[in-house]
Amino acid sequence: MGTGPAPGRYPARLFPGFNPRPKLQLAAALPLGYVGEAELLDIWLEEPLTAEPFARRLAGVLPDGLGISQVAEVPADEPSLPAQVVAGKYRVTLEEVAEPAERIEERVTQLLAAEALPAERRGKSYDLRPLIEDLELERVGGDHVVLGMRLAARPGATGRPSAVVAALELEGGFARYCRRQVVVA
Repeated sequence: MGTGPAPGRYPARLFPGFNPRPKLQLAAALPLGYVGEAELLDIWLEEPLTAEPFARRLAGVLPDGLGISQVAEVPADEPSLPAQVVAGKYRVTLEEVAEPAERIEERVTQLLAAEALPAERRGKSYDLRPLIEDLELERVGGDHVVLGMRLAARPGATGRPSAVVAALELEGGFARYCRRQVVVA
C-alpha cells in the first residue's frame, strides 16, 4: 500500500488543465515598449497577511530592477484598481528632433489652446483635446526634447502619449515613453 497520494492531497498531474496562478490585477496595462516608474497592482492572498511581512516576502522574490515602494491592505469591497484610474502622468523623450525650442513651445501652447483635436484610433474618430489635462515642455537639449503630460483615462477614452506627439507633429524620431504615475480617484 502507501503508493498513492496522501488523503486529501492530489498531485497536479492527476488533473489536466489544473494550473494554479497568483491572482494579480494591474491598475492599467502599459503599451508595448513603454516603461513604468510607479505602477499599481492588486494581489489577492489565500491567507491573511499584514502589509509589512507581505512586502518582505515579495521583495525577496522580485527580479532585479523591480522594487516595492508601498504596500497597503485594501478592503475586499473596494472598487477594482482599473475602475479607479482617472489619469496617467508621462515623460516622453524624443530624440533626433531638429525643431528649435521656441517652435516646440509654440506648438505646445497652440495645442493647449485648441478647442478640439480630431484624432483617429483603430478606425474610430475621437477628440484628443479633452484627454490632455496637462502638457509641458520639460527640457530641450541638443537634438532631444522631453515632454511631461497628464492624460485622462476614462471609460472608452484614454489619452495616449503617442497621439499627443503626433498632434504636436514631432513623430518620426526615436521616442521613449515612461509612465511616471497612475492617478487613481
